[in-house]
Amino acid sequence: MTTVIVFIGLISFISGCSSRSTPAPVEELYTGKTYKDYEANSLTDKTYQVEAGETLYSIAFRANQDVNQLAKLNNLSKPYVIYPGQRLKLKGDVAQPRPTSPVAETKPNNNTSSSSQKDIKQPVAKTQQKEYGQKVDKKKTVAKQTTKAKSETPKKREKRVITAAPRSRQENVKNRDIQWRWPSTGQVIKDFSVAERGNKGLDFAGQRGDPVIAAAAGKVVYVGDALRGFGRLIILKHNDDFITAYAHNDKILVKEQDWVDVGETIGEMGDSGSQRVKLHFEVRYRGKSVNPRHYLPKSR
Repeated sequence: MTTVIVFIGLISFISGCSSRSTPAPVEELYTGKTYKDYEANSLTDKTYQVEAGETLYSIAFRANQDVNQLAKLNNLSKPYVIYPGQRLKLKGDVAQPRPTSPVAETKPNNNTSSSSQKDIKQPVAKTQQKEYGQKVDKKKTVAKQTTKAKSETPKKREKRVITAAPRSRQENVKNRDIQWRWPSTGQVIKDFSVAERGNKGLDFAGQRGDPVIAAAAGKVVYVGDALRGFGRLIILKHNDDFITAYAHNDKILVKEQDWVDVGETIGEMGDSGSQRVKLHFEVRYRGKSVNPRHYLPKSR
């Protein structure tokens, strides 16, 4: 009899558990990096390890920082070459290695011994002898220099004018001289928001393959899909203050280090990293998101 009662109680307990209407609570499990790990302002640690396909501009974009300040923080010089596995500082004081050089230069000046003075005089004498030796063959050296001056110098000057002038003009352009243009002719379906989790740019509707246009002249500093919340992304640098970003491209028509003009087609609209075809466009001023409408023309 007792066995039957225990069996009936066990059956009722099991049926009670199986009739639960709501699922049991389950804690979140880490399954690897998602698009949330690649959103803008998603890097909050003091350091970051570089992954394949990233550039300093894409990291600064994610950290919501000015790329120039980030470069100074890590003692990097242009063109800001980084490599996978490299550990970058995102916060802290800028390193200042300057005090070491004056100390090394002042030490020889304090030593006034006769031996050091002899060492200084000997190289000077050698260099003078070489200079005088070169002047002895005036006919040979002058003839060669004059022929080179006629044939080679004009060609070198022409190359410098063509390549260097446009680049320096774009890099040093003043903020007020930047010519802005709308990056798409599509309708704005989502506007800029100042909310913490709000939209940090403008979203444009369109059809797959619609042209994505450079909003201002500049240099392509990033092309890729490492920032998964942005799909295929293009970042342009216009000067030391302004960059623009173009997300969710179907096709990218430029490559890193290219120079583009305002109004030039740089990509085709798509839905990479998005649930619909659109262009997400951002303007960053010294690393911070700003409202693009403050810079774009009032009329298209």
